[in-house]
Amino acid sequence: MVILPFGERAVLVEVADLREVLSLHRRLESSRPEGVLDLVPAARTVLVRVDPAVLSLSAARSWIEGEDAAPLSPSGDRSRTVEIPIVYDGADLDAAASALGMSVTALVERHAQANWTVAFTGFAPGFGYLVSEEWPYDVPRLESPRTRVPAGAVGLAGEFTGAYPRETPGGWQLIGSTTAVLFDPAASRPALLQPGDRVRFAPARPSASGTAATGAAENPAPPKQEPAARPERPAAEIVEPGPLTTVQDQGRPGHLAAGIAISGAADRGALRTANRLVGNDEGAAGLEITLGGLRLTARRDLWVAVTGAWGPLSVDGRAVPGRSAVRVPAGAEFAVSAFTAGVRGYLAIRGGIDAPALLGSAATDVLSGLGPARLLAGDVVRIGDRVAGPVPPEDLHPWTAPADVIEVPVAPGPRADWFTEHARAVLFDAVWTVSSDADRVGIRLDGPELARRVGGEVPSEAMLPGALQVPPLGRPVVLGPDGPVTGGYPVIGVVADVGRDLLAQARPGTRIRMRHARPHPR
Repeated sequence: MVILPFGERAVLVEVADLREVLSLHRRLESSRPEGVLDLVPAARTVLVRVDPAVLSLSAARSWIEGEDAAPLSPSGDRSRTVEIPIVYDGADLDAAASALGMSVTALVERHAQANWTVAFTGFAPGFGYLVSEEWPYDVPRLESPRTRVPAGAVGLAGEFTGAYPRETPGGWQLIGSTTAVLFDPAASRPALLQPGDRVRFAPARPSASGTAATGAAENPAPPKQEPAARPERPAAEIVEPGPLTTVQDQGRPGHLAAGIAISGAADRGALRTANRLVGNDEGAAGLEITLGGLRLTARRDLWVAVTGAWGPLSVDGRAVPGRSAVRVPAGAEFAVSAFTAGVRGYLAIRGGIDAPALLGSAATDVLSGLGPARLLAGDVVRIGDRVAGPVPPEDLHPWTAPADVIEVPVAPGPRADWFTEHARAVLFDAVWTVSSDADRVGIRLDGPELARRVGGEVPSEAMLPGALQVPPLGRPVVLGPDGPVTGGYPVIGVVADVGRDLLAQARPGTRIRMRHARPHPR
């Protein structure tokens, strides 16, 4: 076992193979101490993400090292068994059987009789990678991936089988279909399959639609918790949303193992400040406005504040200050013009935005589609009850535009040793430029090529916002709040929390210097 650094708040535990991953993950899960936010298994690793205010990384390392040799007690195995109905009617069933040198009947029997285990999740929320000791085959992926794989399709790839929770592109060989609800964002347990779950495929009759007609979980998920009815309190109507305006808060940590990204505001500090300016709880939801251009009409008297990116603000055409609480009377129009500096502005309304929550967060995840839809003209924004105190009598100073060159602190990444010594020096010596390929999923940087000393891809492993992935072309990509939960490119470093907020305001063309992050005080 090797424990590798993964920024300020996580470590990556590497073991020999997937069997050891499953064993280590079960042991860690059974003795999980307070302060561990996520345990994310992957092909050869387990990511351990902590809250350093509760559990230091050094304490987490000691716990991991102790559990590496500890046997798993019978009471420590919390796995459950899920039965998934399947109709073996996939478009690639014949081709997969031929590639394995067996008949279709033999493939179906081996697949249905095998006892499967969810090794890890990724690719999409609720997509489980299933393995079995009774399935010793390596199935090649399609040479040309499909642009559309329907929800419920069951496929094979490498040593894995899995079912697609929603329609998505994919390169797995499709052997069947299921009607099982694999991911339901409204359920108390959104992902049907969690790492460590046991899975059995139960052949079923085709329904009228051609998919499996029956099947159930042996230990079903808890029933949905219907939220109590709350009175609607319309705050404003969107007149013009600008290029992209979404509801964001501080995100939904703690669900990476189910394939659910942390998401939340790209510049979390700016949203917290906006909430403080109007007397809200810092965790209240606000609007993330990309590049400006938002106009709304107040439905009631409002207190609002805008932080983050710079740009003119007005109430019925009258200029008002940014980073300060502003009164907007009922019927008045509040406008956020195009930003002159920075990328994302944060609009807080006293009371917070009232939007449907998933796993305790109203954040919009643009990659997975979770959370409220992007705002459109005519949408009504509702006010919540997240008031924490009075509107402060003074605004917060200073407020300055981003510098011409942003300095971004970077902590060690788990795969830094995959790069040459020169490349590791260049990461901090070069001036990088934000490319035009930049959004909430990730920011591609232009600059010198970072040469590798170890070739190939990393077996799929967990990712976090701020990870500096380096694809084959050698230019780093900084993962954003909606970035993928797993990935196969090596991570040379991890942007520290304060640096992530700075990068949220970096426009294409912005120059960036990396600097070594100071060790966390704990």
